[in-house]
Amino acid sequence: MDFEPSAKVQDLSARVREFMDTHVLPQEHTFAQQVQSKETKWTTPPILETLKQKAREAGLWNLFLPDPEMGAGLSNLEYAPLAEIMGRVWWAAEVFNCNAPDTGNMEVLHDYGSAAQKERWLKPLLAGEIRSGFAMTEPDVASSDATNIECEIRREGSEYVINGRKWFTTGAMRDNCEILILMGKTDPDNPKRHAQQSMILVPRNTPGVRIVRHVMTLGYDDAPLGEPEIVFENVRVPADNILLGEGRGFEIAQGRLGPGRIHHCMRLIGGAQRALELMLDRVESRTTFGRRLSQHQSIREDIARSWCEIEQARLLTLKAAAKMDRHGNKGARDLIAAIKIVAPSMAQTVIDRAIQIHGAKGLTEDLPLAELFNYARQIRLADGPDQVHMMSLGSQLVKAWHASSGAQG
Repeated sequence: MDFEPSAKVQDLSARVREFMDTHVLPQEHTFAQQVQSKETKWTTPPILETLKQKAREAGLWNLFLPDPEMGAGLSNLEYAPLAEIMGRVWWAAEVFNCNAPDTGNMEVLHDYGSAAQKERWLKPLLAGEIRSGFAMTEPDVASSDATNIECEIRREGSEYVINGRKWFTTGAMRDNCEILILMGKTDPDNPKRHAQQSMILVPRNTPGVRIVRHVMTLGYDDAPLGEPEIVFENVRVPADNILLGEGRGFEIAQGRLGPGRIHHCMRLIGGAQRALELMLDRVESRTTFGRRLSQHQSIREDIARSWCEIEQARLLTLKAAAKMDRHGNKGARDLIAAIKIVAPSMAQTVIDRAIQIHGAKGLTEDLPLAELFNYARQIRLADGPDQVHMMSLGSQLVKAWHASSGAQG
């Protein structure tokens, strides 16, 4: 299988890398300082707005979207190396308007939205003028099984009334987050469990939408996005806000989560690669017991293992992307599950080694490692925890094996 990038992708990769090296990496501390200001924590920091404008002027905008009229027209395989480069800084994808959850929400609106929904919400999201949130996970049920979701979406005349509680609604703390895509049950008694759910558009300023608290992960608040717990209490939205129709929630979720999962994996490979490069710098510049760190056998083993693991995950991700391009998200569900199992865990392990090699400094804000570790640990749960993907992949493999054996026998 040939993963050699085309001339177009090589050019884009070089431009994204140069942009990251020239404009983004030198501003990491500025971003952190601006975003942690009490007055501006949930407001886009000025440096990010400046970088976004520069990226747009450079033609490095909406690279994730395969539609050539609205995005860059890249396949999943072509987008992979670009997302990896962006992943070197946990917040950098937004510079290129390629950040979660907005990418997934834009894909949902692009693929499943009505003309009116696209005009009202997709256009300003593609322009980077507003932000969005995705309200799926609930605190009171095991949301790893999405059929457990209890949030009620009830039709009343020309409106839907929503009641429920969500959390980890990434992006919803943002002051310019204007739209939430919410998953809930329109038909809880339907014997087909995967036909009970629907997705609906909920403007964040709708009466009854109440942010209870912001939820932190490992002490990080992920500002300016935020991951709040939200109560929806008798929230009324027009019936036209339903996406695709009642009972289509799982169908939309599968269409959304396939690209979303692989995008996270692509970015995490970039984060792990950066951790490895920081390791390589560190081991040549520090000495212990009369020798450079790079001369210690255990350090060399950590570096070698990290390189191998990153390369393995990268190749598996590229293979998954190529299969998605050829056979669609459903046809590539085995490899999507595989990379979701492999890549976050790999990134967590490699970044942890980098933290150890840097000593106490690895835990501080002086380096990006702690926040990258937090991101990797989050993604072992987000978009489906490891165990669910292993259960799904194992089931697929057993079925495929017996189907093949039966055909041969």
